[in-house]
Amino acid sequence: MRLSILYFLIILLFLGCSTTPPSKPNNICDIYDEKRSWYKASIRTEKRWGIAPEVTMAFIKHESSYVQGAKPERTRIFFGLLPGKRKSTAYGYAQVVDGTWEQYKKATGYRFVSRRDFKDAVDFIGWYNNRSHMKLGIPKNNARLLYLAYHEGQNGYKKGSYRSKPWLLSVSTDVQNTANKYANQFEKCEKRLRSPFYFLLN
Repeated sequence: MRLSILYFLIILLFLGCSTTPPSKPNNICDIYDEKRSWYKASIRTEKRWGIAPEVTMAFIKHESSYVQGAKPERTRIFFGLLPGKRKSTAYGYAQVVDGTWEQYKKATGYRFVSRRDFKDAVDFIGWYNNRSHMKLGIPKNNARLLYLAYHEGQNGYKKGSYRSKPWLLSVSTDVQNTANKYANQFEKCEKRLRSPFYFLLN
C-alpha cells in the first residue's frame, strides 16, 4: 500500500514538472506572455553570453518545437516493422547529445542541470553559440551560421561539412528567418516585458 502511494506521488511530481509547448509558437511576444519564466531565462542568457532572445528561441523552435522531452525518431528494423535505436542521444528543448551536454556541465561547473529544463537549455544554446563566436568568428546575430556550427559541431563547420547537405542549408535559412521574425516582434513588446511592473500586474 505504501509503495503504491509512493509511486502515485512520484507520477504526480513528474507530471507537475512537465511543461507544455506554448500555444502560439510563431510569436515571441505571445510565448513570453504565456511563459514568463522563459522570458527571464532568455534575458539571463543574453546578459551572460551575448546571444539575443530571438536567436536562442529560434534555435529551440526548430530543434524541438518547444517540446520538453523531445527525442530523435527511432530507426526502423525488420523491414520497417519494428522500432530500432534512436538516431542519436539528442534530448530536450535544445536537442543536445550526451557528450556535448557533459562538456557544457564541465565548462560551466553546473552539475545539477537538465536538458528538460528550459532555463538550462537556453543557457546551453547561449554558451555554445558564444563558443562558436569565439572559435569561428561567427557574429552573434547570424543565426544561420551559428545554427550550422551548432548542428555540425565547430570542427565540422571548419571543414565545411554542411556544404554537402542541402537540407541543412535550407533549415539554417529557416532558423535565420524565424530569428528575424522574432526580432521584429520582440521590438514591439520588449519595453513592456522589461518593465519591472509587468509581471506584478499580469
